Amino acid sequence: MSGPLLKVENLTKHYPIGAGFLKKTTPVVRAVEDVSFSVEAGETLCIVGESGCGKSTVARLLMRLVDPTGGRVMIDGTDIAGLKKHELRAYRRLMQMVFQDPYSSLNPRLTAGQIITEPVENYERLSRKQREALAADLLHKVGMSPEMMHRLPSELSGGQRQRLGIARALALKPSIIIADEAVSALDVSVQAQILNLLMDLQQQLRIAFVFISHDLAVVEHLGHRVAVMYLGRIVELATCEALFAKPVHPYTEALIAAAPVPDPTGVRFEAPVAGEVPSPINPPSGCTFHPRCPLAVERCRIEVPPLVPMTDGRVVACHVRAPASGMQAQSAAARDCPTARLARANEPIRASEKPNIS
Repeated sequence: MSGPLLKVENLTKHYPIGAGFLKKTTPVVRAVEDVSFSVEAGETLCIVGESGCGKSTVARLLMRLVDPTGGRVMIDGTDIAGLKKHELRAYRRLMQMVFQDPYSSLNPRLTAGQIITEPVENYERLSRKQREALAADLLHKVGMSPEMMHRLPSELSGGQRQRLGIARALALKPSIIIADEAVSALDVSVQAQILNLLMDLQQQLRIAFVFISHDLAVVEHLGHRVAVMYLGRIVELATCEALFAKPVHPYTEALIAAAPVPDPTGVRFEAPVAGEVPSPINPPSGCTFHPRCPLAVERCRIEVPPLVPMTDGRVVACHVRAPASGMQAQSAAARDCPTARLARANEPIRASEKPNIS
């Protein structure tokens, strides 16, 4: 296959709300708005943002657990967003999901072995020996003893349940796994084990991951590229190295500034953001981030910023930092020269410019 393994184009999801008596229009929750990205085989794309920004809705749309309002989800060149139920069945094998809660996502009445083999038996008949061999092999791959196949989820620890969820996702040999906050409910030591497991499996099996998280430390450790979402839209998409070294969008700066640092005595930069996240029922006009943005200009209040390619390969939706004309070819050095910084006196200090104190 040529091209990306997964390609998302203009993905949109609106949830209608009850209009009430005699109301002519039906309000909608704009959960996801015009989202586009692609994922190559063996790549990890991380999606980050505040709670309610649409990350989990994107995951459900990719899996077709909910139907999109608009846009396309291309897997192996086929748009699954428009497939009927019987046509979608074959593509279910290509994508699997690891859910956030490792307990509620498992059937408490089934043993670990039954949980692992159940997806496979939806497509082919297995003998008892085949089921046991498959369960033992997958449990071994995720670092668990094959003897655990006879245990119920309630007899496993949180980390073991999440490993079981990963083993179930691997049972159908998928090309891509959607992981929605897969380590957020686990202890830090167990988180590290699960993350290392995912990275090892990716190297062995060339699996692509769409990893959804609000933990930037996890994202920096695991991801190849990062998509930053705000109120249903992607505002910046870049490689991990570029994003954490020099964030461009003001919202990305604020997210990185808010993340905990290992050394509490060190000097950290500030990128203050005032106010609350607007309602997705009635989002602001223009750039949805402009009510909270310290750099907002009049154009931000009127016009929705498109995702503009930058010289370093990232794409950014910001009228100030990535104008649609004129400055997108401007070098990073020219943007950050003293004259330009004086012209933007309200611009917050960037992460790469913070003092290095050892």
